[in-house]
Amino acid sequence: MSDKTMKLLAKLLLFAAAFFWGASFMLMKGALDSIPTGYLIAIRFTVGTPIVALISLKHWKYFTPDYLWRGGLSGLLLFGVYWAQTVGLETTTPSNNAFLSAVYCVIVPFLGWALFRERPDRYNLIAALLCIAGVGLVCLTQELTISAGDLFTLLGAVFCAANIIAVARLGRGKDVMLLTVAQLTTVALCAWILALTTETFRFSSLARPELLAPILYLCVMATAVCLVLMNVGLVWSEPAPAALILSLEAVFGVILAVIFYGDPLTPRLLAGFALIFLGVLCSETKFSFPHRPT
Repeated sequence: MSDKTMKLLAKLLLFAAAFFWGASFMLMKGALDSIPTGYLIAIRFTVGTPIVALISLKHWKYFTPDYLWRGGLSGLLLFGVYWAQTVGLETTTPSNNAFLSAVYCVIVPFLGWALFRERPDRYNLIAALLCIAGVGLVCLTQELTISAGDLFTLLGAVFCAANIIAVARLGRGKDVMLLTVAQLTTVALCAWILALTTETFRFSSLARPELLAPILYLCVMATAVCLVLMNVGLVWSEPAPAALILSLEAVFGVILAVIFYGDPLTPRLLAGFALIFLGVLCSETKFSFPHRPT
């Protein structure tokens, strides 16, 4: 295939990943009614990890021991993402969870500034102000308080930003698929430790048809397939437009949650979602698309 065809295909793969991830917010909300947080993450990654490992079969000849610590460190951060996001989903709506999770796009430049003295530009500052205003509209009640679910979701966004920076630093010159396998293995191990030490669950309940289908979707589509779609799409895409396409997961999450889960959609929430999305757009594109190249 030509480069032009591959770049078009890459965009389609990224759109597909965003859509499948957007649908997972609603399905996780239903699964959490029957499965504790730790077990849900553990089951999801225990099934998803070997699928990605098999897909990456040709890459294993490049494996070296340093993938263990690189994948382990970034995997701990990835576990933090899924743990905080899943805990948050227990007490907030799928639509709130989806859009607040997208705030990671705006956090990344500021976290890079704190860690590596890489100063954010004016577009990052504008994006931060837009996101803060949007988060306030989405999360704050009339008493100016924030729910625990929304707070945990924002914590997940911080972990996500840290994970992106870690992968960018630790993955330089490394095979991204092997690093992904090491990451997912770490998430599965952390989740099993959490589940076995703090939670109880009867595995026989997984045989229920209404629970089995969402679990299979989360394990196969939202974990293994989406990660492969994203990795392949990123190889043939520019970072900024790719991140913008992936952030559409929040839009898909809200639309599906409203249609199928019955999430309320008030004018205030719509205004908050719009500001958050505008902030992500500003951070990732710096509004460069209206200008013609010189």
